[in-house]
Amino acid sequence: MATLEIRDLHVSVEADNATKEILKGVDLTVKQGETHAIMGPNGSGKSTLAYSLAGHPKYTITSGSVTLDGEDVLEMTVDERARAGLFLAMQYPVEIPGVSVSNFLRTSATAVRGEAPKLRTWVKEVKETMGRLQMDPAFAERNVNEGFSGGEKKRHEILQLELLKPKVAILDETDSGLDVDALRIVSEGVNRVRETGEVGTLLITHYTRILRYIKPDFVHVFANGRIAESGGAELADKLENEGYEAYVKGGPVSGANSGGAVA
Repeated sequence: MATLEIRDLHVSVEADNATKEILKGVDLTVKQGETHAIMGPNGSGKSTLAYSLAGHPKYTITSGSVTLDGEDVLEMTVDERARAGLFLAMQYPVEIPGVSVSNFLRTSATAVRGEAPKLRTWVKEVKETMGRLQMDPAFAERNVNEGFSGGEKKRHEILQLELLKPKVAILDETDSGLDVDALRIVSEGVNRVRETGEVGTLLITHYTRILRYIKPDFVHVFANGRIAESGGAELADKLENEGYEAYVKGGPVSGANSGGAVA
């Protein structure tokens, strides 16, 4: 069973000629088949956690550990993390001029799988997956994210998720900028991956609306660079009613649980 373990993670960033600590001791365990929702206000450190796990050079790990199946993630390069089974769906997917979606997907699959997928079966797999996401097959020949709408970019992220089949998927505000129909389609794609039971999902969001479609096993409240409280799906309902203000002001932290798989 694939397990991502984050222990006492501290992360800093350089800003305005000063070092600012963003993450201040994060503990979290995500097991294969589990879905963890991380919720919190702007500036609480949610996206910093996502990009630190993926290996973004802007963020400096000052202490703590991250392991995937016992292997030290922090010692891996960005591409090694991807091959090990970490996947990041970005909040703001970038454009890659001159690289078609079809080439990007097949190159990515080759890197992750260790060999190029057989062309005939690969084309069929891509077309079927695009169909489920209601993506026009013509998108395969367009440059990655170039001229894509917000919804199209997010569907492309989930297309990658379905095709690459990672061990742990980190979805950074996948719901941002989506209308109701796009949110439903994207959520259905995430749920198809979840239903395999082979992927641990870390879903980062501000709002509860995506949780109407994707039911989390655990909900964690992020505030001031750490997990302030953890619970089941009912915690999201509490946040919907009460907001984050109490946590920002220093609400529950003592005894905060990092999920159902804590060592």
